[in-house]
Amino acid sequence: MNKMINSLALILLLAGTNAYAAAPIEVLNDYAATARKENSAFKEFSAQRGEALYHAERIHSKGTKASCSGCHTGNPKNPGQTRAHKQIEPMAPSTNPQRLTDPAKVEKWFSRNCQDVLERTCTAQEKGDFIAYLLSIK
Repeated sequence: MNKMINSLALILLLAGTNAYAAAPIEVLNDYAATARKENSAFKEFSAQRGEALYHAERIHSKGTKASCSGCHTGNPKNPGQTRAHKQIEPMAPSTNPQRLTDPAKVEKWFSRNCQDVLERTCTAQEKGDFIAYLLSIK
């Protein structure tokens, strides 16, 4: 009986390791729900707007240039590099299947990087457009 309980506990523990994994489309759907709350006129996300957001260079208040592609490279299928020279795994889920599967991590990195690049919080629309762009890359 103890072996059976231990086996069941092990199965539940192993199953729980992926309990927080979501498909990128689920993360996108969560942002769609938030975008509808933020803007009643919201219809859908745009990969084109997401691509423009990804590549756009902005001048910071400090006078320096910033863009998503500055660290993540012009091609989201390639690994990038932080300003501290640490490698960043590719952004595109087609190349990096683990990308965009943890909603908490996605939100953490949007919070950090939107402040770094835009010097403000991104809207749910911008986050969804960005993800739609990454999902469009094959």
